[in-house]
Amino acid sequence: MIIVKLNYDNFEYDIYSLVKAFYPKEDIKFSKDWPEGNISYFLVIDYIEERIELELYNGEHTLIYQDDIYADHSDRKETKNRLKRLIYYCFNKETGIELPWGTLSGIRPVKIPLRLMEKGESDDSIRSYMKSTYLATYDKIDLSIDIARRELGLISDINCDTDYSLYIGIPFCPSTCLYCSFTSYAYGMWEDKVSSYLDALRKEMEFIADSIRDKNLTTVYIGGGTPTSLSEHYLDKLLTMIEDTFPIEKTKEYCIEAGRADSITRDKLKIMKAHGVNRISVNPQTMNDKTLKLIGRHHTTEDVKESFKMAKEEGFNNINMDIIIGLPGEDIDDLSYTLGEISNLNPDSLTVHSLALKRSARLNINKEEYDSYIIENSMNHMENAKATAENLGMKPYYLYRQKNMAGNLENIGYAKTCKEGLYNILIMEEKQTIIALGAGAMCKYVTDNGYTVTRSENVKDPGLYIDRIDDMIERKKEKLEEIGWLKG
Repeated sequence: MIIVKLNYDNFEYDIYSLVKAFYPKEDIKFSKDWPEGNISYFLVIDYIEERIELELYNGEHTLIYQDDIYADHSDRKETKNRLKRLIYYCFNKETGIELPWGTLSGIRPVKIPLRLMEKGESDDSIRSYMKSTYLATYDKIDLSIDIARRELGLISDINCDTDYSLYIGIPFCPSTCLYCSFTSYAYGMWEDKVSSYLDALRKEMEFIADSIRDKNLTTVYIGGGTPTSLSEHYLDKLLTMIEDTFPIEKTKEYCIEAGRADSITRDKLKIMKAHGVNRISVNPQTMNDKTLKLIGRHHTTEDVKESFKMAKEEGFNNINMDIIIGLPGEDIDDLSYTLGEISNLNPDSLTVHSLALKRSARLNINKEEYDSYIIENSMNHMENAKATAENLGMKPYYLYRQKNMAGNLENIGYAKTCKEGLYNILIMEEKQTIIALGAGAMCKYVTDNGYTVTRSENVKDPGLYIDRIDDMIERKKEKLEEIGWLKG
């Protein structure tokens, strides 16, 4: 247990995230008082006029580190960055740990060089700024600069200010994986309501299509959940609804998260192909059967291979595969085996996730049950994945981070030339408005060249979504009117 004492509340999220990066297995709590009982560290942060003072005590209340900084509290961003550097220096000295991303705790580190490039800054000035401001390693800084430049090239012919992309959420899965915190419900328990769900979704679709009919549609992404958990009949109904409502023939990308091999059939692949879907994901997460069983996936690695083979046979030539580094019980040899099996399949893109221990995931809720399993990730793991991607002719094209990631690393997408996922860039860098439909979906309304982003969310529960669809539409109506997009 680490206790953080503040003399008044400020920057709690940033403090928590940075301390947690150094001590991922420790519980961290905020308090106004000196702690009693068994603790590991006691961190005291006092905001005193134009200074911030920091003291670190061990579990015996012995002072082991002390420092302070000047802070102009009228400039919150600069004050926050100075505070985070102070905390970093404190725990870096105590642990000897160098965090790859330094003090960065946000999920979009590539936005930093991207913005600076748009302002005409050189690579050297960007590198210097990111080092001095965030203390990131040069490897990560150079990676973010490389990806930012690639992203700018990929979206250079997209009108981000006036056009939009579409996300459609299908919140059903064959089962819920151990690590999952997404909006997903077991398909078998909701099968009798799928028709009503699609009817509500159609109503939301028709409102959007009519309200922004003068806007061009750049990409369509159907996620979840696992959209291919729908039966052939309902999958065809969904894609027909989209086809009848939106100008998909003009889109640059039409992607479905096919996801799990236990949801993919040849007939579903034929349906997707017939409706113009041109990018899919077949996501093993691991190619080790023992891990698949542990995390609650009801398929084998042979099923993954067969699904991938079928997709190729049905004419899909842009197939992504996802893996997760840090799954319980997996070491670097298990990762090497997974990467070898994926190399044999030769997908068009590979997305490498670092396991993020989300609060609502079973892996976190029942963590005592899984304490005996290692959760392992490191730069060596990421380098192995990078080498595999490079051997397959892929380059990194987007990157993002999450809270509580194994190894404090990142999620990174690699792709062959012209096989990049455009939607991934647009949503992650917040460069274009994303209209999101379905249970648990969140719209992002992007204005002012991405400097202003507002949101509206749909309820997560599919039953409530069905019952309250008019409320969901009203939320969107208000936001579209606010940004000047609503048509009469």
